[in-house]
Amino acid sequence: MAEQTASPQNTRAPRAQGAGMEKPDGAVVRDALGVGIAVGLSGFAFGVTSAGSGLTLLQTCALSLLVFTGASQFALVGALAAGGNPYTAAAGAFFLGIRNAFYGLRLSQLLAVPRFLRPLAAHWVIDETTAVTLAQPARRAARIGFTVTGLTLYVLWNLTTLVGALGAEALGDTDAWGLDAAGPAVFLALLAPMLKSTTERVAAGLAILLALGLLPLLPAGAPVLVSALAAPLVLFLKGRDKSATDDTATEGAQPGEGR
Repeated sequence: MAEQTASPQNTRAPRAQGAGMEKPDGAVVRDALGVGIAVGLSGFAFGVTSAGSGLTLLQTCALSLLVFTGASQFALVGALAAGGNPYTAAAGAFFLGIRNAFYGLRLSQLLAVPRFLRPLAAHWVIDETTAVTLAQPARRAARIGFTVTGLTLYVLWNLTTLVGALGAEALGDTDAWGLDAAGPAVFLALLAPMLKSTTERVAAGLAILLALGLLPLLPAGAPVLVSALAAPLVLFLKGRDKSATDDTATEGAQPGEGR
């Protein structure tokens, strides 16, 4: 009787869950376009910043076409603008961009892209496409969100990069216009909404303190690399605090009590 009673419940549950997970394609496209357009327009700030740091128009456009990860691009041109060593600047950009490899591990399972398309899809694995893709309830919606976000952002980012670089050349000295602050401002605007938990905010705050404190002591570009140590340090201290709390709870438990 128990098996006969449980069987209809198990049969109905997946159908109910699947029905609730459906999302219209139009809604996915609308959300993806919103993200792609909003972030793609910030490529203008990168073009201005890159041209102001001394990179040529060809070099600026090549960075957006081939690197295509805004944080890494801003980090690279920012370090160069500050007079940093090109190798140090490239290392900072690399460590910022390596997070996309971890995004790819998750998205490869979710999207199940055909093997011959994976190199192209990997180029679009960035913060924005990952966020839109993971927010979708089903594989079809995830594929649509990833494709529309990636295509919109890639095209618009490269176009606005070109416009920004051309505009910076026409303006002349970007420092005189205060446009050298455009890159960091945009980067902070993109980063701030991602800091949702207390741990993330503490790690970000410690990274800022490390970077500012080491700025007069280390070569340009190096403080950014050192500030990356804030994340493992905060996670280590959080783990120790949790272990201490667990030990206290265990000592306070009466003999024979389960946890």
